Amino acid sequence: MSERSQWFNQVIASSTGKELVKRIAAGGAVSCGGVDMAGWAHLGAILGVQNRRPVILLTGKLKQQETLQQDLETWLRLLKSDTEARFYPDWEVLPHEDKLPHADVISERLETLLALRAEQPPVITATVASLMQCTLSPKEIFHRTRTLKLGERLDPLDFIEWLEEQGYEPEAQVTARGELSLRGGIVDVFPFTTPWPIRFEFFGDELESIRYFNPQNQISRDKINQVDISPGGEVGLLRQIKDSGRTTLLEHLPEDSVLLFCDPDSIEEMAAQKVMEIPPGDQFHVEWATLCNRMDERNLSRIELRELDSEASDVQLDITSLEVFRPMGNQISDPQIVDAQRREFFGQIHRWRRQEYKVLMLCNNEGEQERLEELWDEYGFEREGGKLDILHGTLSRGFLFNAEKWVVISDAEIFGRYKVQRPRRMKSSHGGATKSAFDINFTELEKGDYVVHVQHGIGRYLGMKVMPLSGSKEGDDKSAHECIVIEYAQSDPKNPPPKLYVPVSEAHLVSKYVGSGKINPPLNLLGGKRWEKTKEKAEKAVRDLAAELLRIQAVRETEHGHAFGEDTTWQREFETSFVYEETQDQMKAIEQAKNDMQNEQPMDRLICGDVGFGKTEVAIRAAFKAVMAGKQVAVLVPTTVLAQQHFNTFTERMMEYPVRVELLSRFRTKSQQAKTVDALKAGAVDIVIGTHRLVQPDVVFKDLGLVVIDEEQRFGVAHKERFKMLRTHVDVLTLSATPIPRTLYLALTGARDMSTIETPPVDRLPVETIVADYNEDLISKAIRRELHRGGQVFFLHNRVGTIHTVEKKLRGIVPEARIVVGHGQMKSDELEEVMTSFIEGKADVLLSTTIIESGIDIPNANTIIIDRADRFGLSDLYQLRGRVGRYKHQAYAYVLLPRHAALLADARRRISAIKQYSSLGSGFKIAMRDLEIRGAGNLLGPEQSGHITAVGFELYCQLLKQSVSQLKGEKVKRRVEVETKFDFLTLSPEQDAAPKQALRSQPRKSKSTISVPREDIWEWEEYDSDIPEPNSGENTCEIAPAYIPMDYISLLPQRIDVYRRLAQANDRSTVRSLSDELRDRFGKLPPAMEHLLLVGELKVIASDQGIDSIVVDKDRLKLKRSGDYISLGGKFPRLTKKKALARLREVKKLLLAL
Repeated sequence: MSERSQWFNQVIASSTGKELVKRIAAGGAVSCGGVDMAGWAHLGAILGVQNRRPVILLTGKLKQQETLQQDLETWLRLLKSDTEARFYPDWEVLPHEDKLPHADVISERLETLLALRAEQPPVITATVASLMQCTLSPKEIFHRTRTLKLGERLDPLDFIEWLEEQGYEPEAQVTARGELSLRGGIVDVFPFTTPWPIRFEFFGDELESIRYFNPQNQISRDKINQVDISPGGEVGLLRQIKDSGRTTLLEHLPEDSVLLFCDPDSIEEMAAQKVMEIPPGDQFHVEWATLCNRMDERNLSRIELRELDSEASDVQLDITSLEVFRPMGNQISDPQIVDAQRREFFGQIHRWRRQEYKVLMLCNNEGEQERLEELWDEYGFEREGGKLDILHGTLSRGFLFNAEKWVVISDAEIFGRYKVQRPRRMKSSHGGATKSAFDINFTELEKGDYVVHVQHGIGRYLGMKVMPLSGSKEGDDKSAHECIVIEYAQSDPKNPPPKLYVPVSEAHLVSKYVGSGKINPPLNLLGGKRWEKTKEKAEKAVRDLAAELLRIQAVRETEHGHAFGEDTTWQREFETSFVYEETQDQMKAIEQAKNDMQNEQPMDRLICGDVGFGKTEVAIRAAFKAVMAGKQVAVLVPTTVLAQQHFNTFTERMMEYPVRVELLSRFRTKSQQAKTVDALKAGAVDIVIGTHRLVQPDVVFKDLGLVVIDEEQRFGVAHKERFKMLRTHVDVLTLSATPIPRTLYLALTGARDMSTIETPPVDRLPVETIVADYNEDLISKAIRRELHRGGQVFFLHNRVGTIHTVEKKLRGIVPEARIVVGHGQMKSDELEEVMTSFIEGKADVLLSTTIIESGIDIPNANTIIIDRADRFGLSDLYQLRGRVGRYKHQAYAYVLLPRHAALLADARRRISAIKQYSSLGSGFKIAMRDLEIRGAGNLLGPEQSGHITAVGFELYCQLLKQSVSQLKGEKVKRRVEVETKFDFLTLSPEQDAAPKQALRSQPRKSKSTISVPREDIWEWEEYDSDIPEPNSGENTCEIAPAYIPMDYISLLPQRIDVYRRLAQANDRSTVRSLSDELRDRFGKLPPAMEHLLLVGELKVIASDQGIDSIVVDKDRLKLKRSGDYISLGGKFPRLTKKKALARLREVKKLLLAL
């Protein structure tokens, strides 16, 4: 056994530890005193590993459970044990509440129960609530779990039936746990106990392939040989089965299990509270007294861990806190005080080492270790006492075990980070950039919505229609034609409005209309000239805008600023010590900002991202880089409360380094502000965070190097003018929580330095939004649920005059809640006291006005109740909802409306939209739904809004992108639109029954059918025949289909998506990737699908060659380039293949040979 392993085992190896183990073996209850909470996880890990038996650490509250889980995982890793730490949560819903637990919660519970059947028993953390919560009995889980192996024989329909019996829900596409989907011989299912959903592919009744797939893009990942399919949930099955099938975690524990009661008094208190919440006759909970009796009946070993020593204790362990030695606190901002306090604690560490204590120090990562070793050397202790013994791991607190002279010190004691805790790993995959709001799912479009057809302009969407062909039988799908129906303006009031029937194969030509205001746009006339003129005007406007943006950029490039150097060692340490996991988008934004800073030209970069996506960390790292170069940093924010929030965040992140951070806002007295202003002038302050107070004339910097502007659009005109002056001299980083639609971002690439953060942080869950009438019972349940799991609540009431009346009501509804009130009309010191008490967890409910709207980040607050939501705009509601759901718990937003109120149509739409768009990163879609381009107005200016309205946002962005590229002199690869006519292919289902001559012709613009009077129908034309055609015989090639069969991809949105992607493919690799994806998701490609993909590839090849027309007529291939036919010796190339697929490949070979 290694020396360190001996250290870790000293608690058990001590005389009192041996006595504890002896009593555990005897069973029953043991009282153990003198065990600080910092030692609970260590004791549980040692008992689990040494005794190879299940150990359950039971706590009263969820927060304690999460801290224990974090510490437990660290200790098991340090012990180099294969014992797993399992987290067993309660459902986090109130008894008889009409809600299902989050799928990840059910997943953690079922995984824990299955782990108890493994050869190596786990160590489990649980709460009183989770132990009282019912689950499936061991017998039920055994019968409802199935192992499937590769090569096994099983009818897919029988498999689907079995899955449904286990609680899995059929869906068109599997994206969440507990869902299943059947497509031909492919079955997708997402069990609760696998890391990814699983794709089973059958050949007949033989299981031919088992593989994981990514729920975001539906593409397969790793192949596996076998998998266990667990029950499809808990709640639904518990309602179905008899009492004998329901039990608790307790009945899953083997006889030799050990339960550690961490703080028994707290456990009893929480149990009593939980019992009060359970209604009579509840079938999902077991009384606490019943559980205790059952423990006695089974003689399960129970250790009651108490912090204080007591004569009544059976065993005294003496594991104590380090608090008495005054380690680092977490409320200190003065670097000198921080340094003095840290130096004093380091002196104590040195004394322990001289007294032959074994001192083990844990850091989160390598960056923290490097900084710790630097400080140890800087204070002179390395020369006297040698190097420190440091390991990597995350512990909430350290502890002292005096009996064996052993000290464990965590980074919390060194760097003052008691409040920082790594989030527990949730299992759902929410990664991936958000989808464009313009990628229309036509089943989600509402009738009457406005759409834009590239060729015909703005129309009104009327729905989808399956159009039968003349002569076809009713219900014959193969003779049906799916169309998007769009209504246009009436040219003659006597006639009904004309309709355009767009085949789904041309869906890529249609986009959702989004303007820059709330006025409905006029519809275009079919065949009229107004649409073309409108596009021309918009093109001129965007050219002017692009020219102005590029002019500003050119001017900036001639300015000379400070070129910051490469990252220092401290910079790398500082970034490595970040305790959370950065997203790829976030890392890219950080690198772009730092690269800008290293250029000689002043930086002017905009960082866009949805609420809570990590923009502040980008600013923190840029600020630290500036300070390391001896420059000062100013951080401008729009509100006092947000200034305080940023001050706390920057101070905590910089605490390990000699960086002085100050606050300049009305939360500071005049004398404090004066001192800060003097210190800024003298260069004694490195980073100052403040409101508009920062741009007042008396604020002078000694050497300003970086300005960070948060939410610039919330400042006034005068302040913005001051910002413009700053931009010509120093580096400027602007943060915007109002996300820029990706189409605009791409359009501005090259004309404006922008970074977008579209990926949500790891483990983020979407906020569940509940829209309801004002209801005191609902409010009571919502607040109590949050308090029950140790969380906090925002209650938003945006009327200062009645806010104290609401406070009185809330105190009557939830008397046990600690409520504080905050609003903008309070005195500065009062508001600061309120916010501080809430941030520090000394209050449960913050009743406030919209002062919380911008940037407030309180991870422990995961419920927000918005009173009179009808008075808010959609963007405001979205920002408010973003105050919660910034941590690992399921968050709730209650959108309350006045009872019996007749809401205006506009308010109803807003409320409907906030509920509909609850997915992560849905700020883009919120912006579109509200018909306000959030952030675009600030970038483009109000003069452009008319042109956005005229042509729609997506087309506007396309035109802008083209103009920017052209003005920069870039060679823009513009895809040539290639017309194709193959006499041996039916390119859509309607052609299967169409007359022969229809196959030889094509509409001049598109295949859309227009229902208008006869004279307005687009003329059909034969291809040009400048080259004489020799006589030819009948076509000798078979007629074959080339479209997406409904029986291959049954869902219309999925078919439209494939047609769109194929039409927009710019290279052959994209077509090949699409082909591989279809094979993976839907099975073997049918001939019609193969032909369609090959036609798509031919179009890409032709476009690259500048060919704009491909015609196959009998055995002749006719290719046009710029209106001229391509011939070989004055003749068309001849095709010889008779099969459709072979003939298409022959055409491909000839195109590649050109």
